[in-house]
Amino acid sequence: MHLRPKSLDEAMAFLSEERAVVMAGGTDLYPAFVDRPPPARILDITAISGLRGIVREADHWRIGGATTWTDIARASLPPAFHALKAAAREIGSLQIQNRATIAGNLCNASPAADSVPPLLALDASVELASASGTRTLPLADFIKGNRRTEKRPDELLTAVLIPGIAEQARSVFLKLGARRYLVISIVMVAANILRTADGRIAHARVAVGSASAVATRLANLEAALASAPAHTPAGSVVAEAHLAPLAPIDDVRASGAYRRDAALTLVRRALAEADGDA
Repeated sequence: MHLRPKSLDEAMAFLSEERAVVMAGGTDLYPAFVDRPPPARILDITAISGLRGIVREADHWRIGGATTWTDIARASLPPAFHALKAAAREIGSLQIQNRATIAGNLCNASPAADSVPPLLALDASVELASASGTRTLPLADFIKGNRRTEKRPDELLTAVLIPGIAEQARSVFLKLGARRYLVISIVMVAANILRTADGRIAHARVAVGSASAVATRLANLEAALASAPAHTPAGSVVAEAHLAPLAPIDDVRASGAYRRDAALTLVRRALAEADGDA
């Protein structure tokens, strides 16, 4: 059964009574069922108005759950979003970017999801709607592990919310893979840096993906950056101990030891790039 509701209320009413697999772009859904029967019920949300687009609201940015990666890559956004726009251009091919959505990438909850490190560096939250109401969760709390999230079966991820602070921070996204394009990452890093007029780091966010079951913010490194003396190059602050929260694994793409070493290099490089000539 393929359902295509025209309104959010209609979709949530169905989910409150029936269990269904939610589909937007379908770029993760269809490959997952290539060798087995498709789900009995598919809820296609692409006809619901208001779920696609990026708007600046009172104190935050709102990215609709059905917003595609092409939408994000082409959007006019502040410098703090540059890492997210760079990640948008890394998600599959152009055809995938034209169809795949931000909500789908987050709900799929792959440890190698390109969007998660830059969204963590933006302090993103997710909006979850159901027939019983709407709730908001920090993205760091939403993704629980490989293919696991806090979304209930009766909920839709309707939007990603970005607080409107530090919009002028410089941001960088770096991804290491076996080739340049169309590749699942070995390690990826997003970094946001904002300095004051006197050279102190007023805002620092660093997140690493593909090196743990869930992309991870490096809180101890962020604290070290915030307390560093004025004009200290951000990349020079990074120590191996700052990567302690990571738990890289061995798989077909790389060993855990290689991932940890690569993460250290990419974190230093991303911070140096985000920091400019400071």
